[in-house]
Amino acid sequence: MAVATTGADAAEESRADEGLFGPDSVTWRVMRESVMWVAGIRALYLQALHPRAMRGTWQNTVFTDPEQAWGRFLRTSRFVGTRTYGSTADVEKAARRVRKIHASLTGVDSDGTRFRLDEPELLLWIHCGEIGSYADIARRSGLPLSGRDLDTFIDEQRKSAALMGLDPAGVPATVAALDDYFAEMRPRLYACEEAKRTLRLMFDPAVLATEVLPLRLAVPPLSAFGFATLPRWARRMYGMPGSPLTDVAATAALRAARRGTTGLPGRLLYQPAARMVFRGADQVS
Repeated sequence: MAVATTGADAAEESRADEGLFGPDSVTWRVMRESVMWVAGIRALYLQALHPRAMRGTWQNTVFTDPEQAWGRFLRTSRFVGTRTYGSTADVEKAARRVRKIHASLTGVDSDGTRFRLDEPELLLWIHCGEIGSYADIARRSGLPLSGRDLDTFIDEQRKSAALMGLDPAGVPATVAALDDYFAEMRPRLYACEEAKRTLRLMFDPAVLATEVLPLRLAVPPLSAFGFATLPRWARRMYGMPGSPLTDVAATAALRAARRGTTGLPGRLLYQPAARMVFRGADQVS
């Protein structure tokens, strides 16, 4: 499952091409914002509401084991950064690796049915949960984006979907199409036991080494913030209040968070706590 990142050092590396998007894309305008970390957390909670997707992820990652949990976090974060800012060669190499991993993994549903983690339905759900979260947080945090800009962002991200093996023609290309997709999926969603356990773990994260101890303090408030930005129907599925007042408060907090970080270089997102995570990468990946 996906978490948010920025280009960080990858955006500063010299390269022969500008990858999937380039500096004139809406994607770069959105993903360079610090507040996208909140979108990454939101995406995790939203994606977890697809019971098959959540069970498959849970069965292939021991979330109670900090080595596996933080290793997954690091790999996902690095992939999103490479996908957004990397050269074409780097992006394709990273995508091949992820596709190969997904193709080798299976899960078992509640009725005993075995399924592959790279089923198109699951890949589409993960994609839409991630991209929908970025778009929603971008809009609510006050990024200077028009409705057309947001449609362009979602359309650009069909390239990301293609990297995972999806046919771009079947992937939502506008905000309206994405909203229709979520409306269609809602009757099939609920918070299974694995999703609820993941929610609890995010509010009380285990850590492996001193290099990631700062996240012991940073993750719970980020988790609460990300959860509060979920759609009301999603919060209710977790058994939490779906009050409109929470939406208003979360939007106000998002705007304040963005104002407080506007203009910061992307690499500062990794200081101090997040940069410590990446320095400990060799221990957990």
